[in-house]
Amino acid sequence: MTMNIYKNKNVKTNEVVTTARLPQDTRNKLLILSKAKNRTMSEIIIESLELYYKQEENELDSYTLGIPYFGKYGSGIGDLSTTYKQRLTEKLCARQNSY
Repeated sequence: MTMNIYKNKNVKTNEVVTTARLPQDTRNKLLILSKAKNRTMSEIIIESLELYYKQEENELDSYTLGIPYFGKYGSGIGDLSTTYKQRLTEKLCARQNSY
């Protein structure tokens, strides 16, 4: 079964119409739920998708979540990953010599 979600008076201007193919039993459950909750099928579908997105977001690995931030903030020193031991040794020696 094909279900269309059409715009109505209360819809925000940034919303679009989307068509989804649903099995008959899924559509029937959606219709029953919308009547029981006194909400539109669109509202229930939107809420369900938002919950799904949150669940999927929690399952993403830390690397994927960090991609937007990699390289965003930096020291300007491009070789820190290869010279950190040398830099640390120098700082510790300088600190020890200052006592």
